[in-house]
Order: sequence, then structure tokens, then C-alpha cells
Amino acid sequence: MGEAATDPRRRVPRTDVLLADPGLAAAAATLGRDRVKVAVARAQQRARHGEIAPEQVRDAALAALPAPGPRVVLNATGVVLHTNLGRAALSAAAVDALVAAAGCTDVELDLDTGRRARRGRDALAALAAAVPDAAAVHVVNNGAAALVLAATALATGREIVVSRGELVEIGDGFRLPDLLASTGARLREVGTTNRTTRDDYARAVGPDTGFVLKVHPSNFVVTGFTAAVGVGELATLGVPVVADIGSGLLTADPLLPAEPDAAGTLRAGAHLVTASGDKLLGGPQAGLLLGAADLVDRLRRHPLARALRVDKLTLAALAATLHGPATPTRAALHADPAVLRDRCERLRDTLGVEGCKAEVLPSVAVVGGGGAPGVELDSWALGLPERYAAPLRRGDPPVLGRVVRGRLLLDLRCVPADADGTLRDAVLRAAD
Repeated sequence: MGEAATDPRRRVPRTDVLLADPGLAAAAATLGRDRVKVAVARAQQRARHGEIAPEQVRDAALAALPAPGPRVVLNATGVVLHTNLGRAALSAAAVDALVAAAGCTDVELDLDTGRRARRGRDALAALAAAVPDAAAVHVVNNGAAALVLAATALATGREIVVSRGELVEIGDGFRLPDLLASTGARLREVGTTNRTTRDDYARAVGPDTGFVLKVHPSNFVVTGFTAAVGVGELATLGVPVVADIGSGLLTADPLLPAEPDAAGTLRAGAHLVTASGDKLLGGPQAGLLLGAADLVDRLRRHPLARALRVDKLTLAALAATLHGPATPTRAALHADPAVLRDRCERLRDTLGVEGCKAEVLPSVAVVGGGGAPGVELDSWALGLPERYAAPLRRGDPPVLGRVVRGRLLLDLRCVPADADGTLRDAVLRAAD
């Protein structure tokens, strides 16, 4: 009897007690009770076999569970559109629209007539209203898909004339020429890496030309002895001009004078413009197609369009982004450096009261996400020892800054002002 009473297996917590633990209950709310119960049972079994102490069962069960989806990260890098952080942060209006669209919606139904309606008509109407220069618009699931659909519908078995200096490589090793060649189109490269003239295009255009492609080199800058041909000149060649502007700027922004916008590109003579929705537009991942009605209609009716179509969540978030107030992307781009400095100074002072020493340092932020290369945005940051970087990155919530010459900089340009308290608490926890 005495031996049974001291048997450590008797101290293994019961299943109902473990499932009532706040940490495991929270996991069950996101991962499901059955999945958590399996993890608990396995941890209990490990304790009964002597692999872990009975007091370790709860932690072992939690450790065996996967992280419950993506984690919210405070972006203190100074990169407005950080690709590794999902590019554009959605507006509150877009988030609300996502929640509403999670259930049954009228995405493809006219409630007045009870009949089928054009899919995503609200988002399409909002996009058309935002760029009146476009006679028609369409949306697919990302920027690369928009260009693939254009190449497939307009140039399969034909030639795409493009400057050698614009055959770029985008993220994760994907190269534009490979992407276009996969559609069955033939690339007709003209000019050189640093100089291309209108005559180069004119000599290449012929009966086999599907379209001339103009690509904005959105993730690099070529300087020096260079020459490029604008959309206006290309539009005089007598063939369709497709312009991939990349970053999704719909109308001109004085802050980004060298960044092409959809409205201006169409007015210059482009027949079709392709762009991304999750960059400067500040919306969800999407591929935008804007231009001549006959071309957009060909793309919309092509069989590939079905495979590239966007879901109801994307359409809802895109419509809300276009209808709604200024996006977090726009707020970060146009943040007043003086205000950023004031916020940094207040954070430094409150941290100092708690015994945590920080500096206020000038910083240089960038657009990121393959947009506006070379543009630098004056900003301000908190400076901390480099040793803070790892605990902040692993904290709750994670905070991502950038290390420069042995100092961790927490740039506030992309940190919402109402998150300053959260940032302060994260720094204090990392200091312990």
C-alpha cells in the first residue's frame, strides 16, 4: 500500500484537469479539443513510462502542439512592405470585411433578383472607380498570375517583345523570362542590359508579335550610361503594349515620383496594365489587370482565368481597401518624421524610468516589397544593444527590428502609434 501511494504514476494529472488548464484550453480553442486531447494523452503516457516527471506533463503537451497559425509581428524594421512579413498590413476596414466574408456572402449572387451575378462585382467596381482611365478591370490571385494570364491569352505561340534590361528576377529565384516562356510564348529580346531604343523595338515588331512588354524594374536601379523607352513611344508601334508596373500604385504619389502608376501608364498609351494588390495599394495579395475593354474581356474569358481567380476573402478585403480610409501602408509611407522622433523620445523616457537605457537615433526607412527602389524615407528609431534582437524576435508578440553596426534599431515608421505601449512592454521583458 505504501509503495502504491509513492508511485509517481499516481501523480500524473488527470485529463480533465489538464484540459481545463488555461494554456491548453486556449490551444483547444484554435486547434480543436480532440487534437489537444491526443497531445495530453501522449504526455501522460510518457510520464507513466518514466520519460518525464508528472509535473512536466502540461508543458510537454503544449510543446507537442503546433503553433496556432501565423503570429502577429510588430514590424520595426523600417521596411514598409516587408515580403517576409506578408507585405501590406490590411486596414481595419479590410479586416472587418474578411471576417464578414468568412461566412456565406453574396459574392456571386444578386439578392434583388435571386440570380447569379458577376463574381466580385463590388471589388471590380471599386477598382474601376479608382482608375477611371481603365475601360475594364479584372482581378486574379497575384501579380505574376496577371502577367501569365496576359501572356497566355495574347501571345501563346507568338512573340513577346521585351527589353533585355527588363528581364528581371523577382522573389525566391523566379525569373521573368522563365515565367513568360512557360505560357508557350516566345521572347524576342531587344536592346542591351543598359540601353534600349525605340528602333530596337520597331525592328523586332512583326506579324508574330503578340504584344510589347514594358516592365518596371521595381527591385533595382540602373544608373550611368542608360536609355529606356517609355510607354508613350511604345504605343506608336501599332501593337498592344502591356505594362507591368509591379508595385500597384493606382495614381501618382508625389512621395514616389519615379514610381509608375496605373492611371498615368494608361494615359500614356498602355493597352493593358498589370500590378500587385498587396504592395503600394495596401490591400490583399492579388493581381490587378486594367486596360482596354477588348483585351480585358479576352483575359477574363480565357480558360486559365478560372484557375487564377481570387476567393471571396480576397475580393472582400480588396473592395474594403479601395472603398475605405487610408491604409496602414499609406500611413507608414507618409508618416511625419517629427512625430516619429517624438514617439521615440517618449518611449526612451518611459523605458529609462524602468531602468532600461535606450537611444533615439535617426534612421532610414525604405518602401520594400519590390517597390520604389532607391527611395529613402527619413525616420527615427530606438537604439538598443544587439543582444535584445533575439529575445524580442522570440517574444509575445514578436518584435522585428534591424541590426546595424552592433546596435538594434527599432524603427517606428511601420509601428502603429497605438502599439507603442506594446513595444515598450516587449523591450522591458527582453531586458529581464
